This record gives sequence, C-alpha cells and structure tokens, in this order.
Amino acid sequence: MMHMTFYWGKKVTLLFDFWKTDSWTSYTLTLLACLIFAVFYQYMEEGRQRFKLISSLSAKKGFAGANSVPPPSQPSRINAPLLYSLPTVGGRRYAARFAGAVLFGVNSAIGYMLMLAIMSFNAGVLIAIVVGLSVGYLHFRSGGEEDVVVVDNPCACA
Repeated sequence: MMHMTFYWGKKVTLLFDFWKTDSWTSYTLTLLACLIFAVFYQYMEEGRQRFKLISSLSAKKGFAGANSVPPPSQPSRINAPLLYSLPTVGGRRYAARFAGAVLFGVNSAIGYMLMLAIMSFNAGVLIAIVVGLSVGYLHFRSGGEEDVVVVDNPCACA
C-alpha cells in the first residue's frame, strides 16, 4: 500500500514497480541516484537557458547585421522577448527554436520524474532531491550577473 504521509524508512518503491529498496545499500544507492538526477536537472536547465540566450542573441545579430533598422513593412515595436519575434534568417531561427523545444521537453520530463519521486513520500528521497537541486543550482546556475537579461521598457506590465 502506498504511503500518504511522509515516513522514514529504507523500504521505498520509486517510480516503477521494479525499483524497490529493501536494504540500506539499495536505499542509499537510490538516494544517490535521486541526488544525481536533481543535479542533472539543474545542469540541463542552465544549458537550456544559456542556449535560449545564445540563440536569441545570434538571431538579433543576424537581424541587425542585415540592416540596422527594422524592415519598413513591420511597425516599430517594443523590443521585449515575449512581445517581439525576430524574422527567420535562413531557417536557423526555426532550428534553434526546435532544439530549444527539445531541451525544454527533456528538462520537463526530468522535473516531473523528480516530482513523482518525491510523491513516494519518503523523507530521505525528499531530502536527497532538495539537496541535489540546491547543489546543482549552486554549481551551475548561481553565476554572476552576466547571465541576467534586462529589457528596458518603461511599461510596468511588460
């Protein structure tokens, strides 16, 4: 029977029927696997965000390289990522968006698997995943301010 409250113990069924722990060795290896997957999740998230930033910067460079002002057929718009999309340059923009979507899908799948692992309600699994996410964030995503993108827009709602 599945636990509905957090519990401490070495007997855990994690994600699949065949992933059952019954000894301290298998439980420790399971916690280590949860920790590693949580760190990997943060690594993938950092890579996905960096890829998105690089692809958007390269698209802007390609757009600005052709001519410094937007084409006359397009009205002047606010330069905000969610409100303005750059034109496709030779299909590269589509390829970058597709690769970003694939990375997003993989990262979402890992995140949902971690969430389902926590829903085993084993306190050790919860702690291992939270520690893994924290270590991964510290190692991969708590860089300097060079990763921050600022959009200059006087409108508070954008």
